Amino acid sequence: MHTPFPGMNPYLEHPQLWAEVHSRLIVNLADILGPQLRPKYRVAVEKRTYIDRGESALIGLPDLAVSSKRAIKQESSSATKVLTPTEAITVRTPMPEEFRESYLEIREIATEAVVTAIEILSPKNKRSGVGRTTYEKKRLEVLGSLTHLVEVDLLRGGKPMEILEERSSGSYSILVSRSNQRPDAQLYLFGIRDRIPAFRLPLSSEDEEPWVDLQDVLAQVYERAGFDLTVDYGQEPIPSVKGKDKVWVDALLRDQGLR
Repeated sequence: MHTPFPGMNPYLEHPQLWAEVHSRLIVNLADILGPQLRPKYRVAVEKRTYIDRGESALIGLPDLAVSSKRAIKQESSSATKVLTPTEAITVRTPMPEEFRESYLEIREIATEAVVTAIEILSPKNKRSGVGRTTYEKKRLEVLGSLTHLVEVDLLRGGKPMEILEERSSGSYSILVSRSNQRPDAQLYLFGIRDRIPAFRLPLSSEDEEPWVDLQDVLAQVYERAGFDLTVDYGQEPIPSVKGKDKVWVDALLRDQGLR
């Protein structure tokens, strides 16, 4: 079944689904770009790892409820009070968890140079903590090098990555930073009703830049993964959609018989 949305599907942003969406997008994009770029370039799937506060144990669990017990009354003929020992309660502590984030590197075969880095942001990249700090360090390293950067943000939640100008409207974004044009970069902003914009993939100056159609990449992932079998369109997406966009989503899904 095709995705019912003309652009990004907000239901794919669900915290329990996004990790799979992210992994499949990375691999599918590599498979599509590889044949177009060979034999001069190779598209490598790379991973970075870091340790952060774990979240898997908390997903889907209700808030911890602590009930107080009444102290047992002590019957005594004397005025002396008997102290009741304090009882321990069971609590949960944050646990360290290893996180892995995949990204793409386009490498020139002759020199092994990384010509372009392609990042698809994860929720932890957009929240305060180790995940964001780790990514921001990598981002600055790339922006200070000869490597081009393509940064794709398909998540409405969290804090967007820094640019020097004030951002205009747009829930999602694609940043294309060519090393020979910095600090200038191309920023594509789009919303939930828009098709994901296609963009030119930066390579070496003497090479023709192929078009990248992320909308097509996402559509293939949606169908191959069978996400239509696991997404409940009768429920609101997480994060929720607000205002006029919420009305638009409801009408779109009803028109297709999904609500």
